[in-house]
Amino acid sequence: MVQVSRAHDNALYSRMVSATSNTAKAEAKQTGLDQLEQLVGDPTSENTPSATLGAFNNALSDYRNSPEETSLGTALVSAAKNLTTSLNTASDAVKSVRKDADASISDSVATVNNLLKQFAIANSAVIKATAQGTDTTDALDQRDAVLTQLSEEMGISTVTRTGNDMVIYTDSGATLFETTARTVSFQPTNAYGADTVGGSVYVDGVAVSGPDATMTLKSGRIAGLTELRDETALTYQNQIDEIARGLIDTFTETDPTGTAPDMQGLFTATDTADAGVAGRLAVNAAVDATQGGSATLIRDGGINGTDYVRNADGAESYADWLGTLTESLSETRTFSASGQIETNGTLADYASASVSWLSGERQAASTKTTSESALLTYASTALSNATGINLDDEYARQLELEKTYQASSKLIGVINELYAALFQAVG
Repeated sequence: MVQVSRAHDNALYSRMVSATSNTAKAEAKQTGLDQLEQLVGDPTSENTPSATLGAFNNALSDYRNSPEETSLGTALVSAAKNLTTSLNTASDAVKSVRKDADASISDSVATVNNLLKQFAIANSAVIKATAQGTDTTDALDQRDAVLTQLSEEMGISTVTRTGNDMVIYTDSGATLFETTARTVSFQPTNAYGADTVGGSVYVDGVAVSGPDATMTLKSGRIAGLTELRDETALTYQNQIDEIARGLIDTFTETDPTGTAPDMQGLFTATDTADAGVAGRLAVNAAVDATQGGSATLIRDGGINGTDYVRNADGAESYADWLGTLTESLSETRTFSASGQIETNGTLADYASASVSWLSGERQAASTKTTSESALLTYASTALSNATGINLDDEYARQLELEKTYQASSKLIGVINELYAALFQAVG
């Protein structure tokens, strides 16, 4: 009776599964950050909020130095439009990245449920073959293959019980499979605003990702996508919102007599305290010639009416208010800690730090992906070397067997000749 054995190293296999989960998480986050940077602009782009803010600052300085040049006022409005467009675009990019991540989570959950069905079949085959004492090799290989695919979607751990039955847990401890597959559920969000809260992934009713998570996944594609959707992208949204608020505050129009209330000036937006203000930021129509406005109101004041006029004589060389605005734009201010970058500095400093942060996050994700991929390759190779067939070794063994067979054949031939000679002598 021929016995078929299956080489397997549990420690190396577990290491490979873990590396698979970590790699999938890193790749998911990197892909999203690559998309975000592509939409917003890399650090060398002229269209990032930082770059357009710098161009706007230069245009403001030019107009301050030559307030009589109406073309410089028009150029300042154009620079302001470019600045608001860059912030609007960045806010839209955040929404797009979050929506895509949400859709990918939904796809991943569908994949998990399908793999759990496949696992149930493979696990039953292993249990049956074990009970009957027949070869389990193919069934075990199939079960391992499903587990490897499953580990891409979420971090897992396994326990093998009597009869080769296997139980699967998430890396956070939630039961995925025990005798039967647990249902993994997720309600996708089709449209994302800046303040939209994405849904959670549930395993048998227990939240393992998202805002309601009590047993949070540590690795796997779902973990990476959730981190991108709920943390990284929102942090960047907070940063560009702070830039937008800073612009609105800097260019607020005040009544020279202190009687009338402060009003939004060059830059306007609704609900400035709420998330997503960067996406709502606009240039005041009162200074935009294409909307019937006049750029000279930036120089003279009066965007919000005569109570706010500062250049009462209408002197073309008047530059005091432009000087005040220029100085205000360069003042150190305090920013919300929600942006996770320096909270004190000028608007230009903050915008530059935001670009550096996004680039740094993307680079860190890329480095993480590279390192985890290397670990996965190492673990896979180590497992293959420990359990797979080495063709060179097998060929060497075959040659050795052939040599042994040839030597045995010669020995048998010599013995036969001796017997023949002996029989002939006796006869």
